[in-house]
Formats: sequence, structure tokens, C-alpha cells
Amino acid sequence: MALTRKTLKAMGLTDEQVDSIIDMHAETVDGLKAQINAAKAGAAEKAPDKKGEEKPNQKPEDTEAYKKLKAEYDQYKADISAKEAKAAKEKAVRAYFEGKGISGKNLDIAIRGARAEIDALELDGEKIKDSKSLDDLVAGDYSGLVIKTETSGAKTPNPPASTGKPAKTKEDIMKIKDDSERWAAMRDNPELFGLDK
Repeated sequence: MALTRKTLKAMGLTDEQVDSIIDMHAETVDGLKAQINAAKAGAAEKAPDKKGEEKPNQKPEDTEAYKKLKAEYDQYKADISAKEAKAAKEKAVRAYFEGKGISGKNLDIAIRGARAEIDALELDGEKIKDSKSLDDLVAGDYSGLVIKTETSGAKTPNPPASTGKPAKTKEDIMKIKDDSERWAAMRDNPELFGLDK
């Protein structure tokens, strides 16, 4: 219900009383309007009208906060990709060096020393496109790291004596007419006569 002169007169108030109430009411309303205007002015000063801060009709992609967050995310993705590429290159170079005979601690030394060559490599899947720089290292500076392996026969601690003569059988020995020669043959082949136990 609005506060009007007509309403106040209907309540039985005199003209002086009505004028006094209307004046007080006007002062109250004017004071409230002043407070509202001051609050609006203060809010406008604090409102984000600076560059990069959100505006009422601004898209999220256009804000500075979004652009900064997207740049950080893109950098994170680039860092992950770089780490994966570095690991793939190192794995390919390890396999290459192992194929050339560098292994164990020598392989770790070779990998650490070839960091510039590894970073400059290009891969085709998991294979090295051009291994010339690595070939040069293996042939030159890393030649001392290559482990050379030789294949040889088994070592026997007590090889059988070889006289150059074919092995004799028990029958061959028993056919020897000379006793001393026969006894010497028996002594040289005790296993044929059960004497080696």
C-alpha cells in the first residue's frame, strides 16, 4: 500500500500531520536512493573492467585466464611429447650400441657421452633413420668400449695323451709277441683290461 496524502487524510490526520509525514517519508526515500546510488558507484569501480577479466557477454575462450590455462596445458603436452621422443631415441640408440658390441657399464657411458648425437637423431618408427654419427662414434671415440668376443673350443683340464698312433683294441695288444712291448701297451690302455678301477 502506497503512502499518499489521501490515505493519510482517510486515517483522520490533520493537514499539518499529513505534510509532516510526507516530508519524513520523502527524506527517507531520498536517503535510500542515495545509498543505492553510492553502492552502484562502488560496485562499478570494483567491477572487472580491466583487460582480460570477464565481461558479461564474453565467451570463456576469450578470457585471459582461459588463454593462460590453455598455454600452460599446451606446454605440458609439449613437455610430455618431448620426454616420450627422448625415451624412444635413447631406446633405439641402446639397441644400436648393443648390436655393435657395447654393453653393460660401457653402454651407460656411451649413452651419456652421445647425448648430442641422440638429440639430433631422427626416428622412422622405432628405427634410426641415419646412424652415420653413431657409426663414427663407435669407430672412433667409443672403439675402446666395444667388447670383443672370441669363440674357442672347450678347455679340458687333462687332455688324453696323443701318440699319433691309432687306438689299439684288447685283441691287438694280446697279439703282440714281445712281452715287454705287450706289458707296455697294457699299461698305456688299462681300461681295456679292467685295471683302471
